[in-house]
Amino acid sequence: MSVNDAFKAFQDVVNADITAVREARARRDLFKEAFDPLPDIEDVIPSGSLARGTQKDPIRDVDVILVFNDHDHPDWGKPGASAKDALDYTREHVHELLGATNGTHAQEVRLARWRNHAVKCFLDDPDDPDAFTVDAMPALRRDGKLLIPQAASEEWIYANPEYLITEVANKHAAWNKFAGSVRMLKWWAAEQNFKIKSLVMEVLALQFLPTDSSQPAAIAQFFVSASYYVEGGSEVIDPAQLCGPIQSDLDYEKFADRLARARDSAAKAIQAQVNNDTNAAISHWGTIFGDDFPRPVQSAPVIVPPPPRPVKDTPQG
Repeated sequence: MSVNDAFKAFQDVVNADITAVREARARRDLFKEAFDPLPDIEDVIPSGSLARGTQKDPIRDVDVILVFNDHDHPDWGKPGASAKDALDYTREHVHELLGATNGTHAQEVRLARWRNHAVKCFLDDPDDPDAFTVDAMPALRRDGKLLIPQAASEEWIYANPEYLITEVANKHAAWNKFAGSVRMLKWWAAEQNFKIKSLVMEVLALQFLPTDSSQPAAIAQFFVSASYYVEGGSEVIDPAQLCGPIQSDLDYEKFADRLARARDSAAKAIQAQVNNDTNAAISHWGTIFGDDFPRPVQSAPVIVPPPPRPVKDTPQG
């Protein structure tokens, strides 16, 4: 097995099954079908990692943005109760259109409750820790950006999720392994024993994942650049420069340490590959990505046949 073969096999582990991807899209698109006909809806936008193609296995939630017409909701967008009002309005319409008991479009949502920015809609048993959810976020379009509610502060804030979708699409168009490599980096983050949001890795990948080399070399370079960036005290922020830090509670000291460990192991893997020691290279990548990364194939021991028996010159007769 070559290093590239090992990465191909690991990609299959990281990628969600196509059946699960199709089901997630269908559940997300159900919200578009239900909300699109409403007279106060301007647009329904798929969002999140599924829309960007960077989702890893398993898929447990998807995102959709419900863009309402500004003139139909003149009180929205102002500080105060309107943030919660928008979330309540969205929740009521989810129940009306998609509620499991009496939904007029479909009977799929068992429970809908709003969070800080969106209404979390449970399409599976809410008590199941792996229940599939759709996060439906109300928004207004202003100045080429989206204005979204923030219930905790009773404010509305600007966001531009479409910017991230476009940037990822451009990177993937330049290098068709970009989205798959982002999934690997998210997998790595999920394997750490502290919380690293997937979006943190995706934003770092936009900055530091090269698009002009092999997948192993690109990921090795990512860990080099990202580790020095974080070690230098830089914070991972919204690439559209609107929403500030991606994860304000991230333990950056621990994050820098884990990136540095991955950087050092990746350097050893690349050097082993240069030295034509494929098994050592694969082992070093396994140190980074864990037990789900393929193990090196052990060569069968070489069996040396016994030498031929000596021929003795024995007198005849």
